[in-house]
Amino acid sequence: MFIKSVVPRFVKNSRGERTIEVELVSYEGKFRCSAPSGKSTGKSEVACYHKDGINQSMKMLRVFCEKLVHENFLIKSVDDLKLLSALMEKFEARHGKLGGNVWYVMEGVFLKAAAADVGKELWEFINDDVNDGLRPKMPMPVGNCIGGGLHSKKVNRKRPDFQEFLLIPKEKTYSRAVTLNMRAYFYARKILASSRGGRWSVVGGRRRMGSNDEGAWMTDKNNEEVLEVLKGVAKKFGLRIGLDVASSSFYDKGYYNYKNKELIRDKVDESDYMIRLVKKFGIFYLEDGMDQEDFSGFKSLLAGVGGRGSGVGIPRKLIVGDDLTTTNLKRVQRAVRGGAINAVIIKPNQIGSILEVKRVVEFCKKHGVVMIFSHRSGETMDDILADYCVGFGGQFMKAGIFGRERLIKMKRVMDIERTLSRS
Repeated sequence: MFIKSVVPRFVKNSRGERTIEVELVSYEGKFRCSAPSGKSTGKSEVACYHKDGINQSMKMLRVFCEKLVHENFLIKSVDDLKLLSALMEKFEARHGKLGGNVWYVMEGVFLKAAAADVGKELWEFINDDVNDGLRPKMPMPVGNCIGGGLHSKKVNRKRPDFQEFLLIPKEKTYSRAVTLNMRAYFYARKILASSRGGRWSVVGGRRRMGSNDEGAWMTDKNNEEVLEVLKGVAKKFGLRIGLDVASSSFYDKGYYNYKNKELIRDKVDESDYMIRLVKKFGIFYLEDGMDQEDFSGFKSLLAGVGGRGSGVGIPRKLIVGDDLTTTNLKRVQRAVRGGAINAVIIKPNQIGSILEVKRVVEFCKKHGVVMIFSHRSGETMDDILADYCVGFGGQFMKAGIFGRERLIKMKRVMDIERTLSRS
């Protein structure tokens, strides 16, 4: 793969914030990759940029990219990214850390170009390496329908404490699943509107319900009121319910501080409350139900809801680690071996290395851990997440329900599904 040019630039993410995009030109064409950004981040995530910020990362990246022009890279598998990694590590040893988002875009754009160099789609390039070319299974979507927490603005001075109220289909095709989620999403708006529970604004003379960073509807309802709405929506469309609690966002000094109802729970109360919610509302998917350092708390959740730790197929209940695990192999290993989770969120820019993502994937497959490849709240128009999810064999892809930055990723999975159906 001969490099003609590598050009980094600033672009805006879905929140209007600056992020980094890299454009690589080889003999096979022009390729781009851009980095998303999270708002609710785990303590163990790698830093997105240099300690002095995104501007310093960009200055360093421009210097580094100049060194790559007219170089030839032999990248025939994901592991061959170590050729690029070695150069980046050597550069960082002299100039300081580039940041996880810089690694994300550099590895992503190199993988896109490498796949084209051997005449393959990116998902196919990864699948042939990781899964020995076996026909991949399509993931199911995990869609954020109603939002709260750090991703949402307050409505009438209130918002749900939980960050995401999710809808999860169980269908034979990804396309059908996306359609169901979309129909359910707009039905949920209708229910919220009828109960005067949404955030409204006037655009072009028309009233519109407001949505948050990930396109989820905003409301002043409390957690259980939203779950009642979601339960009705899920029943109508035959969907499963999920929660991303993001407990660490309202945890402080040993206590969980709920703002909507103004109450405080300790560790034991929080665990019992989560288990009660799962049973009361038939919740299938529970993400970050306890604080990000509370491995024993996650273990109590997994035992309390009857979710099995590992095995073949999808467990009856999913206890999912995100802030707990941060796509970090050591933390994933600790959580799985300690019986704390049976499913894990995979966000490549959390760890800043696709080689590390591959190691996490290999461990999860060996131990029967369900993998959910996830977007971030500040997303871009890059659809590489879809290729990562299908190529690495993720059982679910969490990419919202609505919004152009979300839809482009879902469309990519549907395109892959159509390609496979024709073969």
